[in-house]
Amino acid sequence: MINWIVLLIVVIGALLHFEVELPSFFQWIGKLPGDLVIKKGNVILYVPFTSSLIGSFLLYLLVRVPKKGE
Repeated sequence: MINWIVLLIVVIGALLHFEVELPSFFQWIGKLPGDLVIKKGNVILYVPFTSSLIGSFLLYLLVRVPKKGE
């Protein structure tokens, strides 16, 4: 089971690294209330608090739900 989780993380990392255009379903990432954008001069800092919480919860569900069925 760990193998497919590692594969999923690698695929998501590759998509983000190569800036692949994501479907409109994923356009909310980084734009939720609680996600901070700080602009100072020519520097932009993104701090996606809410998106990180939702992503962590979804990853938790992916890992824990299959285990409870065993």
